[in-house]
Amino acid sequence: MKMAKNDRQELILRLIKENVITTQEELTNLVNSNGYQITQATCSRDIKELGIIKVTVPNQGTKYAVLERTGDVAPGRLLSVFTNSVLSCKPAMNLVILKTLPGMAQAAASALDSIHLQSVVGTIAGDDNIFVATPSVEEAEALVKTINDMINTSISAD
Repeated sequence: MKMAKNDRQELILRLIKENVITTQEELTNLVNSNGYQITQATCSRDIKELGIIKVTVPNQGTKYAVLERTGDVAPGRLLSVFTNSVLSCKPAMNLVILKTLPGMAQAAASALDSIHLQSVVGTIAGDDNIFVATPSVEEAEALVKTINDMINTSISAD
């Protein structure tokens, strides 16, 4: 059955929140098994529009995660501010140190806070550096992978 774009995207968000989904193919199959027909290309466009990202879970691989909206800010814009500002990302014990463009650390840290990644306990931003606290060394390493994947995906999409 053909469904309205808003209904389809609401279904996609619900499915990602309720299931561990690791590929677009899995997500497309889940949407189709819920009685709707979409292509993987449509699924890919929806993922980008909804600001859905892949996150690395310590010792469990990767999965899709939904960025939480804050106020009227669209998650895709938050992701764009973040990925266009961050130059590098490295772990330091249970901290993650991000290097940003000059003057962009506070904007990038605010965007990262708004993304609501589970492994982020808090952020401190200077002019061009951000310290991100995580609960453990393993979660810091997983967060570095997630952030680097977000940055690399953004670069390859340009």
